[in-house]
Amino acid sequence: MARVDIASATDHDTAAIRAAAHPLSGAASDYDPLLDFVGDARFVLLGEATHGTAEFYDERARITRRLIEEKGFTAVAVEADWPDAWRVNRYVRAEGQDADGRAALSGFERFPAWMWRNTSVLDFVEWLRRRNDTTSSTKAGFYGLDLYSLFTSIQEVLRYLEGVDPVAAQETRRRYACFDQYGEDSQRYGYAAAVGLSESCHQGVQATLHELQQRAFDYMQADGANAEDAYFYAQQNARLVKNAEEYYRTMFKGRISSWNLRDSHMAETLDALARHLSRDGKPARIVVWEHNSHIGDARATEIGRQGEFNVGELARKAYGNDACLIGFTTYDGRVTAASEWDGPALHKHVRPGMPGSVEHLLHGVGMERFFLPLREPGAARDVLMEERLERAIGVLYLPRSERQSHYFMAQLARQFDAVIHIDRTHAVTPLDATSGWHSGEPPETYPQGL
Repeated sequence: MARVDIASATDHDTAAIRAAAHPLSGAASDYDPLLDFVGDARFVLLGEATHGTAEFYDERARITRRLIEEKGFTAVAVEADWPDAWRVNRYVRAEGQDADGRAALSGFERFPAWMWRNTSVLDFVEWLRRRNDTTSSTKAGFYGLDLYSLFTSIQEVLRYLEGVDPVAAQETRRRYACFDQYGEDSQRYGYAAAVGLSESCHQGVQATLHELQQRAFDYMQADGANAEDAYFYAQQNARLVKNAEEYYRTMFKGRISSWNLRDSHMAETLDALARHLSRDGKPARIVVWEHNSHIGDARATEIGRQGEFNVGELARKAYGNDACLIGFTTYDGRVTAASEWDGPALHKHVRPGMPGSVEHLLHGVGMERFFLPLREPGAARDVLMEERLERAIGVLYLPRSERQSHYFMAQLARQFDAVIHIDRTHAVTPLDATSGWHSGEPPETYPQGL
């Protein structure tokens, strides 16, 4: 394996970053520089370095509240399943049957439920409902971008068609029946179709989406109040079924192809949402909450060199400076994560950032929390144009293989327009925390040489 040179930090490097950084103290004015930085951008993509850090959720919520109240943003689009997020959307817009935010979030049952069923998201959802109930301006919504909800979305398409076109519903049920033998096991379908053990459902899901789009005018005429939203929801579910079918069919052919298909779907959904929410010649403005690995420009990473692209790269290509990509980093602390797929949520220690990493460099700045703009030329940007290790913790955290499992090489200043560093962080609190999460884990004796 070829040796990779990792940039080491100097006092000059940390001084340059310190001079450009805006400290975050918890004051109401903390994000004034960020709002000035955003300017008139229509899309603000807010990342996270883990899927289980409370500060990432809480600070994204603080920023988003200001973008909604002061900049006219009308949607939050998150790395979550479309039907489950739509239920939350109906609650925050006072259109659903849920009595409170906790009930509205109960649709998030699939692993990792803590990503959206946590106290930080609940607080934001309740704030959004209160804001919408009292505002005289456009209500802000909550939407999902992801494509894992194959079987739930099938049921939602059928439910919609049964209300507006029972004959089409019958034909669609026949087409979707090719999934029935898999018992709502998406990966089982994907494997069987990929290796030729079963006929692909590809043509049927494509035909359903095409016919739904062809009948859009008739369906909206027949559906009464909120017909446009109902049709949009159904159409997106049909598009999700088509893309999810392809995703599960390709996931056994290689990680890169399935990753690219997933991020293409999320970017496509974001674009469709922006067109749907734009009114009277006024373009919609949307906040996106996703992991850094999705919203940082993949072209600035070793993963991009391997052929992956992501939402951040696609957004920059589609929207230019109308897209603002903001990453989050942390040096150490605690995180909610599992040790294996479908495993329980655990309360884990996050190891200090490795020497030679972005996290180690930003820790050396000596500021507990700060916002660092990276778009304009300057000494700080020059420092962060050097390629360094960067950490990504998803729903799993495997500290004993951390270098191999969680680090990759990246140029932070090309990857993001700005970064928010929070040196020590805490685990997000699941709404359904188990005794295992509450007990935490014993302190590790860190083995050498990892």
